Amino acid sequence: MRYDKTFQDKIDALHAEGRYRIFADLRRRRGSYPVAEHFSPERVRDVQVWCSNDYLGMSQHPSVIKAMHEALDSVGAGSGGTRNISGTTHYHVELEAEIADLHGKQSALLFTSAYIANDATLSTLVKLMPGTVIFSDEKNHASMIEGIRHGGGDKHVFRHNDVSDLEAKLKKYPKGTPKIIAFESVYSMDGHIAPVAAICDLAEKYNALTYLDEVHAVGMYGPRGGGIAEREGVMHRIDIINGTLAKGFGVMGGYIASSRACCDAIRSYAPGFIFTTSLAPAIAAGALASIRHLKASTAERARHQERAATLKAQLKLRRLPVVDNPSHIVPVMVGDPVHCKAVTDVLLDRYGIYVQPINYPTVPKGTERMRFTPSPVHTDEQMDYLIGALETLWAACPVANGTYVRLAAE
Repeated sequence: MRYDKTFQDKIDALHAEGRYRIFADLRRRRGSYPVAEHFSPERVRDVQVWCSNDYLGMSQHPSVIKAMHEALDSVGAGSGGTRNISGTTHYHVELEAEIADLHGKQSALLFTSAYIANDATLSTLVKLMPGTVIFSDEKNHASMIEGIRHGGGDKHVFRHNDVSDLEAKLKKYPKGTPKIIAFESVYSMDGHIAPVAAICDLAEKYNALTYLDEVHAVGMYGPRGGGIAEREGVMHRIDIINGTLAKGFGVMGGYIASSRACCDAIRSYAPGFIFTTSLAPAIAAGALASIRHLKASTAERARHQERAATLKAQLKLRRLPVVDNPSHIVPVMVGDPVHCKAVTDVLLDRYGIYVQPINYPTVPKGTERMRFTPSPVHTDEQMDYLIGALETLWAACPVANGTYVRLAAE
């Protein structure tokens, strides 16, 4: 067995398909976001970042940075262990209480990421309740899919945001069968928003738990940043909420918020929680400061929505293939992995605009795209510059069915 040849063959296959991923080597400068330094073998230069999940720029907020500095100076760097063995600091306790309050739940539980929170929670729920059937939206995140798979129970995938298809699948099971409906509020690649209230109606009708991933909504929607469920007044109808501290809140980590009994059961049984070193105290402190700020301030949310709406409107005006949706996500379709990479390479190399190509398996083959995420601090001038660059590229290329086909010769 030639192990390295096997590895290299797999990598070569990705190159041949046009979906080999290259990481952009970036270094942010505090206070300059969305500008960052880009390091390449040829040079170091400033670029405009247009694809960050730091949606509100909270990683740069003075209160967040101050809280992290104070925690680092007070207690040092690491947490010291798992939550059970010396890794529960007062910062973790305060943060979980703040998250529970944000979502109107009795309790919350911190994880090192929202991916781990989804995987650990969904897989453990099935093991805690033998015979559970999970009903999963077909566009759910990979972390939810993995959690459901690891649970090993029965599952049904319903058509995206289709409550009729969901009900048709639910009604096949007796009311006493334990059931979980797992779905997202904002779907991050298309920008769709789930019919949360209608799904809650079905959950009540068929005696199912609701498991809502609000990762791309927390901090950004609702009067206090509690997400789509808060905005639509149905947060009390959601049994388990999954969220992140790494996007709208600008730091790192994930969580669930639910009843005291549910969180305690996951805390006590989920290997992904039990055997993992807890978040560093400085990270917990920064997240705590971010949540507290966004509970009280609506300025960031209002500006964020305006920026996203403005960019979409400008792209439509120029007849560029933006995917319309009701959220802050701004996808521009390309439709081919090689061409998608070519476009983003030119944007970076020629214009100093960084946006990462989104290819399979993140999105289905044939739907490759650029995914723009304007923040409150992207200026009109930066937006005009981006749109001008895109117009130049599209004008130089043949287009079929509104989708970019090939990049003109350099």
